[in-house]
Amino acid sequence: MTPQALSSFIWSVADLLRGDYKQSEYGRVILPFTVLRRLDCVLEATKPKVLAEKSLREKMGINPEPFLNRAAGGLGFHNASDLDLTRLLGDQDNIRQNLYSYVKAFSPEARDIFERFDFHAQVERLAKANLLYLVTEKFVGIDLHPDVVDNASMGLVFEELIRKFAEISNETAGEHFTPREVIRLMVNLLFIEDDDVLTPGNAVVRTVYDPTAGTGGMLSVASEHLLGHNPQARLTLHGQELNDESYAICKADMLIRGQPVENIVAGNTLSDDGHAGRKFDYMLSNPPFGVEWKKVEKVVRQEHEQKGFAGRFGPGLPRVSDGSMLFLMHLVAKMRPAQDGGSRFGIVLNGSPLFTGGAGSGESEIRRYVLENDLVEAIVGLPTDMFYNTGISTYVWVLSNKKPPTRKGKVQLIDASGFWQKMRKSLGSKRREMSDAHIDTVTRLFGDFAEAEQVSVLDARNQPVGEPQLLRLGEPLPEVPEGGRLRRVPIARLFRNEDFGYTTITVERPLRDEAGAVVLGQKGKQKGKPQPDSALRDTENVPLGEDIDAYFQREVLPHAPDAWIDAEKSKVGYEIPFNRHFYVFEPPRSLQAIDEELKTVAASIMKMLGELAE
Repeated sequence: MTPQALSSFIWSVADLLRGDYKQSEYGRVILPFTVLRRLDCVLEATKPKVLAEKSLREKMGINPEPFLNRAAGGLGFHNASDLDLTRLLGDQDNIRQNLYSYVKAFSPEARDIFERFDFHAQVERLAKANLLYLVTEKFVGIDLHPDVVDNASMGLVFEELIRKFAEISNETAGEHFTPREVIRLMVNLLFIEDDDVLTPGNAVVRTVYDPTAGTGGMLSVASEHLLGHNPQARLTLHGQELNDESYAICKADMLIRGQPVENIVAGNTLSDDGHAGRKFDYMLSNPPFGVEWKKVEKVVRQEHEQKGFAGRFGPGLPRVSDGSMLFLMHLVAKMRPAQDGGSRFGIVLNGSPLFTGGAGSGESEIRRYVLENDLVEAIVGLPTDMFYNTGISTYVWVLSNKKPPTRKGKVQLIDASGFWQKMRKSLGSKRREMSDAHIDTVTRLFGDFAEAEQVSVLDARNQPVGEPQLLRLGEPLPEVPEGGRLRRVPIARLFRNEDFGYTTITVERPLRDEAGAVVLGQKGKQKGKPQPDSALRDTENVPLGEDIDAYFQREVLPHAPDAWIDAEKSKVGYEIPFNRHFYVFEPPRSLQAIDEELKTVAASIMKMLGELAE
């Protein structure tokens, strides 16, 4: 059964709830029951062993709890009740009490999941509406064992359900999960340079962390990718999630995977770091786009001011209207020191962190910190309409403190905005997706660390001839037909870190009196010096690699001979004008070509009119 078909089947439970529940409340029932059925199926085969172990230990006068997880097949949870969901259906009159008893018999790690869902309140409400038996019966009718529905498919089911509930409730689905193809691309970029991790037989141990874990999709894909290449590798997954429902689903997934569930923490990552003092090998994150951080502003500012670079937010703070760069700094603070093996992480951001804020602003200082410390490996521009709740441009930033020698001091920009295919059916704002071939192409461009361009052959009428080719700079170009030309669009470019830096200089011009004479200072250090006219004050951005005086002589003085630089106001800033580096000027068609086309169209129209007149 496909994830879409399975989620549609589970969604059919809504038919039972209609009338007694608002549409926006369906998720309060469907999500916890889906998790419950999943755990019920996982534990079904080992239930007899667990009950036998429980009976044996109780006869010996020993607390059975420490032994039951092992009896359940080494999972990190168990259920010590004689009941399961199928047996609950055998006693319709007492299903409410028996369901409570069954859920209460889960080990504490699993029981916490249902507390996060506030499951007790939903059971009471369903029982009062005489729906509890019908809903339970509906879920017993589906098999959610991992052998039937693997973890990846189950994750997609949860995400599809959450998306539907978010649409109904007019909430932001993007706060919960990331498209799977984006996660696969990010995971590819994280692991491609680490041969020791991907080589089969290497029993390496690595940690992966997601500070905005959602339902655990990023962690799951990272784990499956690594184990698919190297089954001997051991990956421990860590995360933190604010939303209780998403946290509960993520925790259930980790339990089934046999991961230590204490590594998944509930709470706000920015105000209450659930992994304080921890460092990680790999990290992934898709923080909410354009969401303000006013609720945690006091705590974040306090950490910035009191701890400085000893805390997470030393470089600076972005404007309160968008907290995504706070997550970028949080991940930088979680990087394992280079001497201990280093770290690499990928984070999805919208366009504003690339350029928002002038020199000296919090955003610019954050960019300055990561670039001057040579942490940015690459930035990949994704196609628009890729996410479920927004159609805006998005970018994957890849940062590392273990750059190979060829990458040191450099940043690679990859424009993958044209690497997409149309989806057969739109999902919210998501109308496009990246195919496996697109993901492989971007991964290869990143791995090659070379400049590349997409070359198209155009004929004399400016029409494409054949498919465009992706060529590394220096590779032979295709032949051009007579009268045709080549369209060359850059796809991957390399820059030095300092190429993104500039010095903002303040250009002053003298204040003049009514007679046109320059006004001079009368007191202190300003005595005898020309006074600046604030109305004529201007700024110029001088690239870091350029001499400021030479720039001033060339660009300013010819237009304002009386100007000077106020050196005390000069500030260094950084911005990454991504789109500017990939802009290609398309020359307009010649007048002759346009004239010929108009003649052809006019002749066609006259011919059709003549045929109508006959």
